[in-house]
Amino acid sequence: MLATTKSYTLVVLRATPKLQEPGIDAVVWEHGPRNFSLRAEGALAIVCPIRDGSEWSGVGIFNAPPEEVARLMDEDPGVEAGIFTYEVHPTRSFPGDCLPG
Repeated sequence: MLATTKSYTLVVLRATPKLQEPGIDAVVWEHGPRNFSLRAEGALAIVCPIRDGSEWSGVGIFNAPPEEVARLMDEDPGVEAGIFTYEVHPTRSFPGDCLPG
């Protein structure tokens, strides 16, 4: 089955202390709809916000190479504002896999 896997890119998003600053909600509001657009375009296959009070803010699986994903993340409003940092990791998975409904 490993021969049927495809390359994807995993992103882990981490919050910085700036996320607690007053007025930052407007930037987070820009970040969310941007993710919806990336999903609609097919670039962001799975997006999982994390709201458990930890340093982690989300996980995403992109249908794009790591270099392109890093460029997309660098253009994210939350990253540009310094409220999020991210890590990019190449990974593999089975095309068509999805979260259970």
